[in-house]
Parts: sequence; C-alpha cells; structure tokens
Amino acid sequence: MKQINYTARHTKLTPDIKKYCERRIQSLEKMLGYPVETDILLSVEKYRNKVEINLKTKGATLNTTEETHDMSSSLLGAFDHIERRVKKNRDKLREKKRRRTREAETYTPQTEPEERSVRLIRSQNFSMKPMSVEEAYVQLESSKGDVLMFRKRQSEGWAVIYRRKDGNFGLIDPE
Repeated sequence: MKQINYTARHTKLTPDIKKYCERRIQSLEKMLGYPVETDILLSVEKYRNKVEINLKTKGATLNTTEETHDMSSSLLGAFDHIERRVKKNRDKLREKKRRRTREAETYTPQTEPEERSVRLIRSQNFSMKPMSVEEAYVQLESSKGDVLMFRKRQSEGWAVIYRRKDGNFGLIDPE
C-alpha cells in the first residue's frame, strides 16, 4: 500500500499533477520492489515553482528539491533526480549483498584442523654491553630489526625497545 501525501502552497493541486506523481511513484516502487511512503510539497513564490519530494524507503530517506519557472518541469526534474538516487541506492545495496556472499564463499571452515608444528626461532637482537635508552634507540634506528633487547647502564636490568607500526618507538622497562 503506497502512501502519498500532497501539500500545495499558493497553488492548486490539479488532477494532472496528481496523476503524473502517482505514475512516477509507481515506477519507483516497481524499481525498488516494495511500496514507499512519499511526501510531495508543491509551492509557488512569485515566479518560482518549487517541488520538494521526500521518499521514505526501507534503508534510507531520500530528499530532493527542484525549482524552475514551470511546475511541470520542476516535477520532471525532481522525479528524475530522485530516480537516479534510488538506482544508486539500489545498486549500492545489491553490491553490499554480493560482497557479503563473496566473503562467505572465501571463508570455508575446514572440518579437520591441520596439525601445525610450532617452531621456536632464536633471535640475536640483543646487546650484552650496558647502554642508555638513547644509545639503544640510535642502534635500533640504524638496524633493520624491529626489536632490541639491552642491558641498562644505570641498573644493570634488562629493557626492550621496539619499533611501533605507527613509526614511533616503544620502550618496555620492567622495574
């Protein structure tokens, strides 16, 4: 059941305008596949004929305004604009559904989990000589590694300096 609300300000709502609006809204409903609620505002101010259309669909509310010297051309422009937006919105929803099914197809859980052997790989990214945090920073910056473990000069304890994903450096100092 479609619902069309007409409002006419300083103008008369003729049967021809009403018939044209109903025909265009019917084509929009056919395009969408379900009934829509529509508010049509017709107004005349001096020589300007203004048409405002508010279309409420399932996913969104589409609004458009058209203003010309003639009421029929204003209606034509407004309905053409709202039709383009409905097509764009429909295509966007269709692509979203396709993307979702594509993602579901790519992710197929395996019935049997594969056995993977966990390997421990030793790293040589540490320094036995005591150094300050600044020296460790300079050494890490000049190397290709992302992590450096070093002995602190002040307390002879261990600390770790690492390269963060945002480009900055982090320090882990367990004290």
